[in-house]
Amino acid sequence: MARINLFENPDRFTVGTVGQPGERTFFIQVRENSRLVSLSLEKTQVQALAERLIFMVKEIKQMDPTFIFRTLPRDEAPLDTPIEEEFRIGVIGLSFDSSMQRIQIDMQAVSENANESVEFSDEQLLDSDAEIVRAMIDPSEVERFTKRTGALMSAGRQPCPFCGGPLDPRGHLCPRANGYRR
Repeated sequence: MARINLFENPDRFTVGTVGQPGERTFFIQVRENSRLVSLSLEKTQVQALAERLIFMVKEIKQMDPTFIFRTLPRDEAPLDTPIEEEFRIGVIGLSFDSSMQRIQIDMQAVSENANESVEFSDEQLLDSDAEIVRAMIDPSEVERFTKRTGALMSAGRQPCPFCGGPLDPRGHLCPRANGYRR
């Protein structure tokens, strides 16, 4: 049976990093009252989550034009400490609960069995012993989350003007310059 850690009304749902550009670890933190969970994930997962959340908000607006989206202040605070990784996120599931008017974000731990299927479904939850953090966020939180995600992505290493690969502070071996350092 899956172990679900439910955050029904989180005070904070945010993303942040630890480390220097090029060596950063990305975290999603969910806090509700005194409970705090920090989950690590890949940069591409953060980008995909932000893009999908924006798409969901557009769909919610189309389904119900009377839905009220509040403008929330920007979240520029650092991640809450201590930052102790609960688990590494493998699969993320999204849905909209129209009865609660909340977006449900299920973040499942990376499977310990590398050969196991990485498909997320309710049937799988019943049979697996996966660890899942479920955050029920207000759709108004999406804008705050995606703005913070955009700031994190732009704070990374600058791209090489020739090949587009990330530049390290010491430069990099550029394939467009026949392997010479730029």
